[in-house]
Amino acid sequence: MNQQQTPHAWDADDNKPVIPKIPGQRPAASSELAAAIRVAHKMLDRYGTVDSTDIFDYVQAHGGLTEALRILLRTVGSEPVAPQTGARCPAAHPEDPDPCDGPAVVTVVDRTNAGADGCAHHAARLLASIAGARVYALPDAPDGTATAVFKAADSIRPYPWVDGPRTRPGQLSRAENRRGGENA
Repeated sequence: MNQQQTPHAWDADDNKPVIPKIPGQRPAASSELAAAIRVAHKMLDRYGTVDSTDIFDYVQAHGGLTEALRILLRTVGSEPVAPQTGARCPAAHPEDPDPCDGPAVVTVVDRTNAGADGCAHHAARLLASIAGARVYALPDAPDGTATAVFKAADSIRPYPWVDGPRTRPGQLSRAENRRGGENA
């Protein structure tokens, strides 16, 4: 009997889709497309399988795979335009539903000196979510603004809009880590 695989058949051994090879030569990839494909492969290798008991693995995998897709779509000229839900500061994470609490008053800078201006609320959440980040007041900010954001970030958990149990030190606020954990 000669059975052909259907294009969307599932492999019973590892429950992954079976995609048949398409005969013929593929066009040569541009260097941008080749780079995007390399990034996609790395992201898939790193985040293709996650621990189903840890919500933070899913969050990290979702971010990595989303960025890989965004790079691929940008390379082929069809990057989707994100819907605007109102003006928000650059420090606001796209998945964070909270609105800004005012104008941008500080800059949050990571270890590589990449920074984002933000309102006090989103800057504190960003500062709490990035290890080794620093905060600097913008020139027109009221005195003590950077200090207030730094102090607020101390009690905020990383990625506070993500629900789920938090047991590892990287999932707790700096204040909780000093006290010895979530239930201390």
